[in-house]
Amino acid sequence: MAADITFDESAVERSVPHPLALAWLALFVLLIAFGAGITFLGDPHAGDPVVLREIPKSTRYMAMRPVKSAAAVPAPAAVPHASEPVPAVSGPQITQRVFAGRALIADPTLIENTPAGPLPRIAVDGTTPMRAYAPPVVADGRPRIALVISGLGISAKATDAALKSLPAAVTLSFAPYESDVQRWVSQARDGGHEVLLEVPMEAYDFPDSDLGPHTLRSGVTDDANTQRLIWAMTRFTGYAGVTNLLGGRFLADPVSLEPTLTYLARRGLFFYDNGAASHSAVPDVAPHAGLSYAQGQSTIDTIQTAMEIDRRLTALEESAKSGGSAAGSGFLYPVTIDRVARWAQGLSARGFVLVPASAIVRQPK
Repeated sequence: MAADITFDESAVERSVPHPLALAWLALFVLLIAFGAGITFLGDPHAGDPVVLREIPKSTRYMAMRPVKSAAAVPAPAAVPHASEPVPAVSGPQITQRVFAGRALIADPTLIENTPAGPLPRIAVDGTTPMRAYAPPVVADGRPRIALVISGLGISAKATDAALKSLPAAVTLSFAPYESDVQRWVSQARDGGHEVLLEVPMEAYDFPDSDLGPHTLRSGVTDDANTQRLIWAMTRFTGYAGVTNLLGGRFLADPVSLEPTLTYLARRGLFFYDNGAASHSAVPDVAPHAGLSYAQGQSTIDTIQTAMEIDRRLTALEESAKSGGSAAGSGFLYPVTIDRVARWAQGLSARGFVLVPASAIVRQPK
């Protein structure tokens, strides 16, 4: 008798691979094959260009005095190679005279319209931006003191406070980074202030203190520095001169410095050395460059206390009394603005006159 044969259907099902398991197995095999191909043949995309997102406003001068810690400053873009030109941007074209109140801030005869923006120049009749944009000064024989406050145009709150508190004879310098800096410059000129342009220059501790790709550097070509200088000079109009933003290393390098000062002289501007560089070559180089210049004798707020600022302002008076004139520099710290405003109120009664920086420049021979 034939034996009954019974099929265990569940056992059969367990012996046949499940379709999902087969799919995972196939994927695993493909991954192994792809990895082996990369190992023996190389990455097919190796060497393709990598596109990086542009970092907006990479070049920032902080709302307070620049510090040496790079961590406190937004990461700057890489500084171009010496032979790499700084890209130009389209700027406004000046076709008629522009005033802020009664103060002139732009004149077509004093401006070369360039693709980068309005660039100062000497007028055909010999008028210089230095003279056209400088406030008038009465010569009365009293010792003169010039005081330059820097860092304006970045922090709206701090800039507004300085414009509201400081007397008109205080010279104000503006950093070139923000897009609305012209508005603040026009307000300063309307208030009677002389205005300077702050040009970023290489510090001794570069790259810890890095002001971005438009910084004037030692060791790069003259053309590269000139293009960076032009970038700063076309950010706004109405300034009578230029001053340094940092720059300890650059100002100490006469070979790199001379082409820059020569260019400023040919544009009819003066240079104010704020005195922060311990070994500045400006007094030696400026006469050879044919440039008018002034040099700060003291930074009044290196120590940011009312007592120390008052002491250094008094020392400026002593220097002016013995030498006929003196110049000091400060930053728009609230304590600096407060002490300068108080000090200036009694300056005339003490026999001194507060003047813009252009009034004490040394003229080239």
